[in-house]
Amino acid sequence: MKYFLSRWLLISIAALFYTAPITASHAETLEWQFRSEHPKVVDVELYSHSRRGHVWPGNNKVYVLNDYSTKTIRISCRSGEKVCYGAWVRNRQRSYWGVGYNNRNSCRSCYYTCNGGQTKIIVLNP
Repeated sequence: MKYFLSRWLLISIAALFYTAPITASHAETLEWQFRSEHPKVVDVELYSHSRRGHVWPGNNKVYVLNDYSTKTIRISCRSGEKVCYGAWVRNRQRSYWGVGYNNRNSCRSCYYTCNGGQTKIIVLNP
């Protein structure tokens, strides 16, 4: 009797592993490069086009560009995920690049694919 219960339990557990859907995606990184030529402070967020509502850095924080140097932002994302940038002049959300503040606008050339690579240097001109 123990033999049959043990075997039944083993078969049941094996069946769960072989029939469970695979939902985890392979993690990748995407390295963004920004340089602001604007004399004012520029804030940046990155938005997932694939996962609605997913934002980097998240938690009501932003990446800050406050000088003329190139800033590198490395994010962890899902392989194949489309990510776009939104940048805006601090306290002037109508002056923007990419999709702007809070992903409000559309763009054609601000999306990159998460594939372990690096973007070109994105220069934000006034």
